[in-house]
Amino acid sequence: MPNRLLVIGGGVIGLELGGVYQRLGSELTVVEATPTLLPGVEPECTAVVEKRFVKHGAKILKNAKAAGFEKNKDGSLSVKVDLGEGKFDTLVVDTVLVAVGMRPNGVGLGLEEVGVKVDRGFVPTDKFGKTNVDGIYAIGDVSGIPMLAHKASKEGEVVAEIIAGHKAAKDWVGIPGAIFTDPEIATVGLTEAQAKEKGIDVQIGKFPFSALGRAMAVHETDGLFKVVADKKTHEVLGVHIAGPSATDLISEGALALEMHAFLEDIGLTIHPHPTLGEGLMEASMNGLGHAVHVLNR
Repeated sequence: MPNRLLVIGGGVIGLELGGVYQRLGSELTVVEATPTLLPGVEPECTAVVEKRFVKHGAKILKNAKAAGFEKNKDGSLSVKVDLGEGKFDTLVVDTVLVAVGMRPNGVGLGLEEVGVKVDRGFVPTDKFGKTNVDGIYAIGDVSGIPMLAHKASKEGEVVAEIIAGHKAAKDWVGIPGAIFTDPEIATVGLTEAQAKEKGIDVQIGKFPFSALGRAMAVHETDGLFKVVADKKTHEVLGVHIAGPSATDLISEGALALEMHAFLEDIGLTIHPHPTLGEGLMEASMNGLGHAVHVLNR
């Protein structure tokens, strides 16, 4: 177990593994090249996790890059970090974990020899999982983002149905993402920024875990529910959760997107009390301006 761990890359893998080592006692430093941890994730959710990391002693360096290292006589590593604007720092650590992303491995499998198109390691497919060569299908990470096990599994089901002569297609609206940090983050659909980039006038609903009786009872009150909806129609466009059991709670949000649900559909559905799931109901009602247990602004 390293006493001092440096994680290069503040994405999903880096933070999940970094968090494990931190809880086991390692002194953690994270170096991330972009301005935020977990790029692409709803920033308000990311902020909850970053605050927890820092609370437990982690050092987070954003807009920073590892620029080289030297091995010391005692076995430790001196890592040079570019902080930007001509500034550098040297971190002495015991172990470096490089988690700067994943690369598809479609190249070198012999696919080109039978005419299958490979694009930078990915194998392009249509909505049926078919490649450009009849009878050859691709599923999972190699077929493109998101690179998630549950997406690969569902693609496998679609392809199996098609091969068996049944009707099937990849027509899902949203694929949920689960990030097993402390606390957890789960997300499905558009973030607020992504919706605005598409020119959508959004309606936002939020609800903090600190206002949930169940969260108080289990002493896990950090985090929030955030719902992104179309302001005109109230259709739910995205659900984002940071907090305890977020990865379990997101399934209701995924169903809402798949069913093209509205804020009213979630908000007017009676949720059992006291549960963590009430938070999504309350966030939806907050989006409508009718939440009971939080101020509506």
